[in-house]
Amino acid sequence: MKTTLNLNDRVLHLAKRRAARDGITLTKFVEDALRARLAESRKAKRGYRLRLETVTGHAPPNVDIADRDALYDVIDRA
Repeated sequence: MKTTLNLNDRVLHLAKRRAARDGITLTKFVEDALRARLAESRKAKRGYRLRLETVTGHAPPNVDIADRDALYDVIDRA
């Protein structure tokens, strides 16, 4: 496909020099640059979002953890 681009003179000059140095056409250089840039955007994933579920429960029993027998009673009821 043929298209027209308005490029900054300095950017175009650098692109032509790099393409010549690499032994490729300017078109190939621009296509490769565009592919690389487009691939970056595909790789950029959104960060992981942790969704916590809210559960309604009961208040824990009031128990003196120093009282072993009372603590065992609470554990046995669960």
